[in-house]
Amino acid sequence: MESSQQIDIVIPWVDGSDPEWQAGFKKYRAQATGRDDNSEIRYRDWDNLQYLFRGIEKFAPWVRKVHFVTTGQKPKWLNMDAPKLNFVRHEDFIPKEWLPTFSVRPIELNMHRIEGLSERFVFFNDDYFLLRPVKPERFFRGGLPCDMAILDTLPMGGPRGHMLMNDMDVVIRHFDKNKVLKDNPGKWLNPKYGSQLLRSVALMPFSVFPGFRNHHMPQAFLKSTFREVWEAEGPLLREVSGHRFRDITDVNQYVFRFWQLMSGKFHPVNLAKDSCRFNLSDREADKLAEAIRTQKRDILVMADSEDFSDFGALVTKINSAFDAILPEKSSFEI
Repeated sequence: MESSQQIDIVIPWVDGSDPEWQAGFKKYRAQATGRDDNSEIRYRDWDNLQYLFRGIEKFAPWVRKVHFVTTGQKPKWLNMDAPKLNFVRHEDFIPKEWLPTFSVRPIELNMHRIEGLSERFVFFNDDYFLLRPVKPERFFRGGLPCDMAILDTLPMGGPRGHMLMNDMDVVIRHFDKNKVLKDNPGKWLNPKYGSQLLRSVALMPFSVFPGFRNHHMPQAFLKSTFREVWEAEGPLLREVSGHRFRDITDVNQYVFRFWQLMSGKFHPVNLAKDSCRFNLSDREADKLAEAIRTQKRDILVMADSEDFSDFGALVTKINSAFDAILPEKSSFEI
């Protein structure tokens, strides 16, 4: 793959069971004024990260580098000498005045500062997994991120609703709806979107973009987009980067995705075809394990929850399913 087409992956991770991390969390949480959901459930470790790395190596061997972002915590199995690993501490790319942070927002907003990061990269949460081979064209085509521009209404209230409104407020200030549609009509009204296109058609009469259909799955980005948004909205991004915990005034990585959609820097595809999502719960445990074992889709998303009776038993069931399709250690493991 030519250097101009090199694709990296960025993965943020934290081990919420680490006593030192827990002490810092409690110390700073007592001082914080953040108004959002900052419960420790967000930092729970399901002991399955190795399967994410195994999936990347087996099913996406074209990936140039994996930038693994942590506070400095290292999984006990991690091979620090893995050829494709770039182990990144928060302090390596986030300005020190914003550290320590217990929010993913400063990490998301500053990813472009990671040394050696490719212009084209894919952001993975640690609950995303590859189950089948994927090609680079799943994420980038013609040098542009693959995405789908589907209009949607924003959720009312709650932390997520506030965040999405903040993201939309940023892009609406910088882009005129009529010009955006005129410049790239085929990217907004594209038959590849299938039935989801009806949602956009129904919402087109709005004078401004009401919101976008969001997908919780790996997101392709251009590093240059981050620089553009920082140049345009530096004061806001610096303010959010200084929040140690989530706050309802935050913007997140979606602001960069929305900017790419508005500027036409994306290739239209239907992202709904190759992924599946399950909750980590007693109710969905069997279906989730079966989806892994049968490699139902290319990409699996596992959403955390509190809807289970035995955490250890659920971890064992899910990880046994992963081990059935990814039994061999990757080069990222000792």
